[in-house]
Amino acid sequence: MQSPKISSLDYPGFSFDITFQSQSSRARLGVLNTPHGSVETPAFIFCATKAAIKGLSPHQMKACGTQFILSNTYHLMLSPGSKLIQKMGGIHKFMGWDGPILTDSGGFQVFSLGHGSVASEIKGKRFGGRRKTLLEITEEGAEFKSYLDGKKHMLSPEKSIETQRELGTDFVVVFDECTPFHVEKSYTELSMHRSHRWEERSLAEFAKHHNGTQALYGIVQGGVYEDLRREATDFVNSQPFFAHAVGGSLGADKEQMYDVVSYTMSLLTPERPVHLLGIGGVRDIFEGVQQGIDTFDCVHPTRLARHGGALIRADQDIDTDKEHINLKNTRFKEDPEPIDATCECETCQTYSRSYLHYLLKAKELLAMQAITIHNVAYMNRLLQAVRGAIKSDTLLEERKKWVKG
Repeated sequence: MQSPKISSLDYPGFSFDITFQSQSSRARLGVLNTPHGSVETPAFIFCATKAAIKGLSPHQMKACGTQFILSNTYHLMLSPGSKLIQKMGGIHKFMGWDGPILTDSGGFQVFSLGHGSVASEIKGKRFGGRRKTLLEITEEGAEFKSYLDGKKHMLSPEKSIETQRELGTDFVVVFDECTPFHVEKSYTELSMHRSHRWEERSLAEFAKHHNGTQALYGIVQGGVYEDLRREATDFVNSQPFFAHAVGGSLGADKEQMYDVVSYTMSLLTPERPVHLLGIGGVRDIFEGVQQGIDTFDCVHPTRLARHGGALIRADQDIDTDKEHINLKNTRFKEDPEPIDATCECETCQTYSRSYLHYLLKAKELLAMQAITIHNVAYMNRLLQAVRGAIKSDTLLEERKKWVKG
């Protein structure tokens, strides 16, 4: 399926201004301007997968310092449907969030429904016993069964862009296939070239209705292979995208992921903002910003909270080798301290670890909400500290406050 080549696109209402460039790394400060406000970068994007942050209102997210959220095209096209959201005035009005929103393309599901997730690979997990709903990947797109009712759907580049246009998000992402680490290089290459054709079709569909209210991200694929990553970066650099996203398999472990990201970032045009898809651990953020990553997204902070996990700085006087503490543990039953005595969030100013432990044991909904508030505030405080450290060239010193080891 051939699409007309798009040589240029204007993005009125959008701009990316690099305000400071580190001399000791690729780390930089910037301002991402959108029709729904400006974002100071580096920034963390919180996942409102189904047009909602689980447990928190938009007002609470703002109160925690949140600048930017992400929603999922795949889930929203299945329910409630993009046409209904468009009829209700677009996603900002529908969910009551007046800040910038990015939607992924649904392409990640092409991978996760068929093979498992990138995050699972990096964490050493595999697909397990979940029912796979991906039916077939063809040149047209990806055919799958809805996890809601079993109906068949075809998600193509055109359908993905149309859905994101109807949702009305600020940032739109091209449709691609995200290949797993364990496939052969030959398939990674075949998939990458198909994704490039899908990206060209995404561009063409986007250009048909482009009215300046949205901006388009291209995605860099290529797996763990340097020659393929080079070819993929050459491709996206040559296309009129507003921004880039580093996607695809990033390796079998975190060290390989950091190498893949570093190599990819060395090849991308520096004028465009760059997003790292689906990655957002504390260590990951410090590694990423040093390579020039501007934005991150991950479900980890909010998902962790729902299971009793509270993010905590490395310099806190508490015995843990992780980035978080599990408030379900009996050790917190008689602990009168807040999660973090240096944190100014509502939770840390109000509740003790003992009370939160009790709420979790009692299965009170307040527990999930309170810990989510802390984790959201923590991530925003982390990124604020990162931005300050980039400006003062003290990123390595700041890292020691937040990262174990």
